[in-house]
Amino acid sequence: MTKHLGFQAVASTSSGYAWSMGHPDYGVGRDEVLRHLSALAAAIDLPLNADFESGFAHELEELAANVTLAVNAGVAGLSIEDTRADGKPGYYDKGSAVERIRVARAAIDLTGEDVILVARAEILLRDPSRLAEAIEKLEAFADAGADCLYAPGVWGREDIATMVRAVVPKPVNILVRAPDLSVADLADLGVRRISVGGSLARAAWGGALRMAEQMKAGSFVGLEGAAPHKQLNDIFAKFG
Repeated sequence: MTKHLGFQAVASTSSGYAWSMGHPDYGVGRDEVLRHLSALAAAIDLPLNADFESGFAHELEELAANVTLAVNAGVAGLSIEDTRADGKPGYYDKGSAVERIRVARAAIDLTGEDVILVARAEILLRDPSRLAEAIEKLEAFADAGADCLYAPGVWGREDIATMVRAVVPKPVNILVRAPDLSVADLADLGVRRISVGGSLARAAWGGALRMAEQMKAGSFVGLEGAAPHKQLNDIFAKFG
C-alpha cells in the first residue's frame, strides 16, 4: 500500500500491531513481534524501520541478543526507547538508558549490516513540559552511537526547533499526532524524519468503530466510504 502511494520507506508500530492482534500496546511479546517484522520485510521491497519498544529485555546481554534478532529479521532500522523493560513503571535513568543504546549500537555493528539505530526518550508523552530533560537524554544518546533521535510528545514550533538545534547534526524524528503542522512546516524547522506512530491504525479503528455503531443502530451508511474491493485486490496483487 505504501509503495503504491509512492512512499519510500515503511515503519512498524507497536500499538497498531498489538491492536490488530487483539492486545493493548506493549501487550505483544518479542517472538510475535519478530515474526511480524520478518513478514513485513518479506512482503515489501522498501526499507523497514522497526518499533522495537525497549528491546524486550532488561538485562543488557539479552537486549543485545534481541537487537541482533531484529536485524536478522530484515529491518533497515530499529528504535530502542527508554521505557523500563523490567516490569516497573516509568523510564530508565539517563545513565542506564545511555548504556542500553551503547549495547544496541554494538549489537548492530557486530552484524555488519547498515541498520539505523533510533534512540527514543519517552518522557514528553507523560509530561510535555520536561523538554530539557528529554533533550539531555537525546544528546547523550547521540554520543552513545544513535543515528537518529526521537522524543515522541514534543510539539509546537518553538519546542521542536529547540530540540533540533540542541542535537545538530544528528537528525530528529517527530511524532505527528495533530494536523496543525505540515510536512513542509516540519522541514522548515529542521526535522528530517517524521512518524505517525499508531495514528493510521487509530484512524482505521475509528472508522470501523463508527461503522459498527451505525450498524448497531440499524444503518449501513458508513459503507459508502469503503475502498472498492477491486482497488484493494489490484494494489495487493501488484505490491504484496
